[in-house]
Amino acid sequence: MMKKTIQHYILGNLLFTEDESALQDGDSFLDSGIIDSTGVLEIILFIEETFGIKVNDDEMIPANLDSVDNLAAFINRKQAIAA
Repeated sequence: MMKKTIQHYILGNLLFTEDESALQDGDSFLDSGIIDSTGVLEIILFIEETFGIKVNDDEMIPANLDSVDNLAAFINRKQAIAA
C-alpha cells in the first residue's frame, strides 16, 4: 500500500503519467533522470505530509530517497522509531 502511494505520487507529479510500467520500485530516481534537487524537496514534502514523518537534513541521501523501495524502507524505519 505504501509503495503504491509513493509510486502514484512519483508517476503523477514527476513523470506526469498514469502508466505504472514507467516506474519500477527499484528504479533510481537520480540515475534515470526522474528527479533533480527540486524533485527531492518535493518528495520530502510529500512523504512528510502523507506519512507524518520528519526528514532531517542528514537523512536527505540517496540511500533513503532514491527509489520507491528506498523511500518505503526509510518511511518504515522512521515510523518504527516514532512508535
